[in-house]
Amino acid sequence: MRFSINPSSVEPVYAQIARQAREAVARGTLRPGDQLPTVRELALELVINPNTIAAAYREMERAGLVRTLRGRGTFIAVIQAPASPAERRRQLQKHVEALLTEATHLGLSEEEILDAVRTVARKYRLREEKNDE
Repeated sequence: MRFSINPSSVEPVYAQIARQAREAVARGTLRPGDQLPTVRELALELVINPNTIAAAYREMERAGLVRTLRGRGTFIAVIQAPASPAERRRQLQKHVEALLTEATHLGLSEEEILDAVRTVARKYRLREEKNDE
């Protein structure tokens, strides 16, 4: 997986890296056990301070997305979904509310929002179908 950054984005660089990793895991581009580049390798590739990469990796580790094994590297962790359906629904509801807040500020209609969700959902379904083959 290749990371890219947008230095003019309002999103901090470390957050851009963490977001891209989360998206790659959700899409299946990164899978549990896959190793991420070392802090130094990624800092050289992106031409940014290694401390920024380290901050991204720390954030991902706190979120349970990666595991760092001292002397071996940083690896995508096995994601453990909350056990209860009620907790999963509660977490999803929180994310949907954040999405709708942003979409409302962008002036999008309900149909535009649903269209965007359907478009992205199709991309994820394609990945699932490929994995089933």
